[in-house]
Amino acid sequence: LQRILRRSHCFFQSCASRPPSCLSLPPTELSSSDVRTLGTLRVIEIVAHTYIRRSISQRVQAESESTPMSISVDDAKNLICELCRLFYDQGWVSGTGGGISVKAGSEIVMAPSGVQKERMQPDDMFVLDSKAEIIHTPAAKPPPNRPPKLSECSPLFMAAYELRNAGAVIHSHSMNAVLATMLDPAASEFVITHVEMIKGIEGHGFYGKCVVPVIENTARECELTDRLRQAIVDYPQANAVLVRRHGVYVWGKDWIQAKTQAECYDYLFEAAVRMNAMGLDYRRPPPPIFANGNGAAAISNGAADDVICHPAQKKLKVKHSAALPTCIVLDIEGTVAPISFVADVMFPYAKQHCRAFLEGSFDSVETQADIQLIREQAAADVAAGEPGVNEVPPAAADKLTVVDAVVAWVEAAIAADRKVTALKTLQGHIWRSGFTSGAMRSELFRDVPDALVEWRSAGIKTYIYSSGSREAQRLFFGYSQVGDLRPYLCGFFDTTSGAKIESNSYSNIALSLGTDSPDDILFATDSLAEAQAATGAGWRAVLVQRPGNKALPEGHGFRLISSMQELL
Repeated sequence: LQRILRRSHCFFQSCASRPPSCLSLPPTELSSSDVRTLGTLRVIEIVAHTYIRRSISQRVQAESESTPMSISVDDAKNLICELCRLFYDQGWVSGTGGGISVKAGSEIVMAPSGVQKERMQPDDMFVLDSKAEIIHTPAAKPPPNRPPKLSECSPLFMAAYELRNAGAVIHSHSMNAVLATMLDPAASEFVITHVEMIKGIEGHGFYGKCVVPVIENTARECELTDRLRQAIVDYPQANAVLVRRHGVYVWGKDWIQAKTQAECYDYLFEAAVRMNAMGLDYRRPPPPIFANGNGAAAISNGAADDVICHPAQKKLKVKHSAALPTCIVLDIEGTVAPISFVADVMFPYAKQHCRAFLEGSFDSVETQADIQLIREQAAADVAAGEPGVNEVPPAAADKLTVVDAVVAWVEAAIAADRKVTALKTLQGHIWRSGFTSGAMRSELFRDVPDALVEWRSAGIKTYIYSSGSREAQRLFFGYSQVGDLRPYLCGFFDTTSGAKIESNSYSNIALSLGTDSPDDILFATDSLAEAQAATGAGWRAVLVQRPGNKALPEGHGFRLISSMQELL
């Protein structure tokens, strides 16, 4: 109420001191005349209604996105019984094997050991606190029932609760999981890609690799704890751990996500086993399909003399009169990815983590090379009279002094949106830690992944040319929200090939692409200056208009598209 009244009071003060055109009161749409027309109480009512409505909406949205489901202990007991019956029917928990635990507030409800899972009752459940101490033991039942015993899975379940803040953990003895661990007896991880159900695993997409660590089995379940904990730490993107010739542990933020992911993982394990029996490599993306001259589609499996022919695919539709290019070169920001992701996520991440990254890796060869690049660039900036720029101390200076100077230069360069190699190289290394840890997932426009697949199937090579470093580009496409798209790209170019607004840069890249003519290359960008530079080198170019991009000037003379599906 105080916030509402303060907003109203500020609005009333503005009415008395400013012309109507300057007045605004987010989140309402009121003018100074509304105060005179509606009256003070009515204005407060409008402000209060709008403020409360939007506050509630934002809170509900935030909670739905980040807050796991909370259930009572009694509900958790009943739920575990229901799920155990379901999983028994699927063959996951037969012979009293397997187990389930569900978090209920600050307590954890856990199925017992040695009980027929399909016949369990709510009063069979153990209840533990967050430190794995038993706070409720079920009463013993008359023979032939066994005395109540806490599951040997208990320390393994607790590892997921502690290390991943899980809301539920499922242990399955699924035959699919067991066989998946035997596909490659020497492998320390299970990998599958390009299967639809990968999308059911949090943080994964169809084009990505779903990786699950595999640990070796032990005689007793509780002896697996250290191995499982290490696997959870080593694979932050995995929501499961396979145990060879034993089964799988799967967790989620609540029981719904844990169940969903357990089912998706099991589907993927079965798909891998079946694909392997068919001679298909489930670990790699499917090969491209190229139409040959006999009206058939040739599928290459990587061997030059081993080609399988199938009925020809529909030819790639060309939506304008120009011939198909040999190569497509794409910009990133504002072309295949929203400007907002780069500006609001990637740049702030690099700025926020710059100091910690430099301090943590200061003595490494890579970071010293990054600092030297910035030292040279800063010296050039000072010589050129760049305002507010100071030189970076020499390598002999103490660590803190050097780090302070580098951080100051980086922050100024980011604020000025400079496209210099020294900045982009260091940013790429900082982003690497963000992408590999799962802190970031690149956001692409929805039309991009399918277009990349379509172009590769048509025999067109696709490359990236961006001001970001080549490593940053590889990370961007390797850790996207839909998965790893690097198999659909043939190479990456950055400002080491030259500035993007200079025609010589595009001429240099054309030499690397090896086309017969520069006209065989099609470049897509949101920058008019870049499009002009590309055409100056003989390339074809189109401009891309995406939401959030700057408006393009009238009469620019280039074909304009709003989707990669319109490029050809």
